Amino acid sequence: MSRKQQQSDSDENESDQEEPTHVVKIVLIGDSSVGKTNLLTRFCENEFAPDSMPTIGVEFGSKIVEINEQRIKAQIWDTAGQERFRSVTQAYYRGSVGAFIVYDITNPLSFRRLGDWYQEFKSQAEDNSIIMIIGNKCDLENDRKILQEDAEKFAKEHDILFMETSAKDGTNVEETFSKLMNKIYNVTIKPKLPVRRETLFLDSQFEKKKKCC
Repeated sequence: MSRKQQQSDSDENESDQEEPTHVVKIVLIGDSSVGKTNLLTRFCENEFAPDSMPTIGVEFGSKIVEINEQRIKAQIWDTAGQERFRSVTQAYYRGSVGAFIVYDITNPLSFRRLGDWYQEFKSQAEDNSIIMIIGNKCDLENDRKILQEDAEKFAKEHDILFMETSAKDGTNVEETFSKLMNKIYNVTIKPKLPVRRETLFLDSQFEKKKKCC
């Protein structure tokens, strides 16, 4: 079954359920062959394709996540890492509220280029976008070239999130997407939600008691 057919089936299943309360746009960026496409398919479809080809242009997947009774649909855009597609993929940064910048823990060059990807995304995305760097392929521990401490240092210097994953065996994939989605909820969605009447009532009663005393 093709990716488009799978996405169509997914959309049909979602249409039978309650509509999402919010839709957020997230992009997957980073060098070619770091595992972005397999991270997407592992999260959305719980599948892994060891012989997957490099993305040409942009691919798309989506999944609904429930946070505090809010049904949030994550629209995830998987962008090509090759330089020749850069002008195309940059257009998809606009309107994004979140980004995963992916590197391969066995590939030092993909890690050294994190700063370039970070600056490129920041120049195009929303001001309050949430960014997480992902060290993928942690199942290849014996071939590791990038220490986890070095990635943690980069994340701390740029005030962004960090996790290591394995799209192959699923390690931390759900947790990684959940962590980003919860951060997006707290920063971009929760502040815009209406205050519940019960809260307003309790606040007003508290103020009256303060005045009386």
